[in-house]
Amino acid sequence: MWKNPGMSAVPMSTQEQLVRVGERLFAQHGLDGVSLRQIGVAAGNANNSAVQYHFGSKDQLVRAIFEYRLPRLHARRALLIEQAPPGDLRAWVECQARSVLEQGELDDSHYAGFLTVLHHYGRSDVFEPLPEPFAGNSRAYFDHLRSLLPHLPEPLRGHRVSRAMNLVVHTAADRERRRAAGAPLLPFAIEVESVVDGLVGFLEAPASARSLATLDDVAHAEPAWPLGV
Repeated sequence: MWKNPGMSAVPMSTQEQLVRVGERLFAQHGLDGVSLRQIGVAAGNANNSAVQYHFGSKDQLVRAIFEYRLPRLHARRALLIEQAPPGDLRAWVECQARSVLEQGELDDSHYAGFLTVLHHYGRSDVFEPLPEPFAGNSRAYFDHLRSLLPHLPEPLRGHRVSRAMNLVVHTAADRERRRAAGAPLLPFAIEVESVVDGLVGFLEAPASARSLATLDDVAHAEPAWPLGV
C-alpha cells in the first residue's frame, strides 16, 4: 500500500481507513464533491487535517487508492493469464473482465465507481505516474490483446479494445451501485459470461467500408487504455 516516505511511520490501519472512505465518497459524490476534511470526519478521525497529514493532497490520496487496489486486481489477472492460451481472444478478454468484475463484488470495494468518476472528470493525469510493475503489466496485457485483432487496422483496433475494457469497468461500477442500493443483480456467473460474449463479438466484428474510409482523416495516436486497471 502507498506510504508517504516523507512522513513518520503511522499505523497502516489509519491510512487504509482513509483510503477506503476516500474511495467510497469519491465514487458517490465525485472528486469535487468531497473535501479532505469530510473524508477524515467520515473515517472517524478527530484530526481535521488527517488526510493532508497522511497523504499530502487529494491527488496523492487518489494515487493511494490505485496502489491499494491494483495489487490484488493485477495478481488475479496474472493468474488468469497463466491459464489462457496465447491465441484465444475470448480467454484473454475474460482475464480482464473477470478480474475487474470480481473486484466490484467485494463488499468493501467502490473502486469501479471511483474509476468511472475519474473518467467522467477527464482526470487521466492522475493515472500517468502509476508505479511499476502496474503500468508495464497493463501495457503488456493490452498490447497482446490488440495483437489478437489483426483484422482491424489502427487506430480502430486500439479504439475497440479501449471501449470494450471501459465497458467492463462501467459494468462493475453499476453492480457496485446496485448492490449498495439493495437492487436486484444478475447472478455473477451469468454477468461475466454475457459481458465476455458481448465484448468478443464487438472486438471480432469486421470494420465496415464506411469505417475504413474515414481512416485517412484520423491521426494514428497511441490508444487510450482503460484507466486504473
